[in-house]
Amino acid sequence: MKIVFPELENPIIQEAVLKYQKSHPEFSALKASSLEEACLMTKSNAADALIAGIDYTTREIVLACKDYLGALGDTFSSCFVMEKTSSPPLIIADAGVTKNPTRAQLKDIVLQTQKTAKKVLDDEPRIAMLSFSTFGSAKDESIDKINDVIRSIHESHPEIIIDGEMQLDCAINPAVAKKKSTAHPSPVAGHANVLITPDLNSGNILYKSLQQFGGYTAAGPILQGFKKPASDLSRGSTVEDVILVIATLAKLIK
Repeated sequence: MKIVFPELENPIIQEAVLKYQKSHPEFSALKASSLEEACLMTKSNAADALIAGIDYTTREIVLACKDYLGALGDTFSSCFVMEKTSSPPLIIADAGVTKNPTRAQLKDIVLQTQKTAKKVLDDEPRIAMLSFSTFGSAKDESIDKINDVIRSIHESHPEIIIDGEMQLDCAINPAVAKKKSTAHPSPVAGHANVLITPDLNSGNILYKSLQQFGGYTAAGPILQGFKKPASDLSRGSTVEDVILVIATLAKLIK
């Protein structure tokens, strides 16, 4: 496995690479002089994936991937893989790229994230569409958008396990889900492992809250919708965050 880093000289990247290589001797870290070169190395298969973001902005990385790596369609997004000792991993999207997705973009985000989750999670992805409302407890245009997307996915991809709209506690807490979903039996409520947020504000706040207050390590943003695996990094990434990003991309490369 070969991953290219345009910021390989950064001390955090160097430490993460050395630690990962100790248990994965097949892993090689390649140097690139720029984002553009990293994208072209990945596109040409000189590298299997790219990681950047300690010193670059998300906008710079996304635009470079769009122009030099290539997009699969009109929508590109991101997800975070959240891990914590003794807790099953969670995937959150979109928390890094799309500010206020349209219906079409939100559906694409769900499909892209489900594809990522199939490779990253050991369990079948169970997708919760998050909101301030649970199964019609409130009315709002944002809720209409969520439910339109759910109906569309049920029609076009009936194999995907998805439900909503629901509040976060209903999505992940079985006891709360039992109370809030009595009139709406759900295959997701209380057992969600993929959380789709309605916009970038809520997604970014959610993942950073889990990271800062909940003790989770965050891998990402894992970029989605591009022709090869790529990851942005938060400029506040720790060595442990970068190691988890490398491990996550290793699953996506397979």
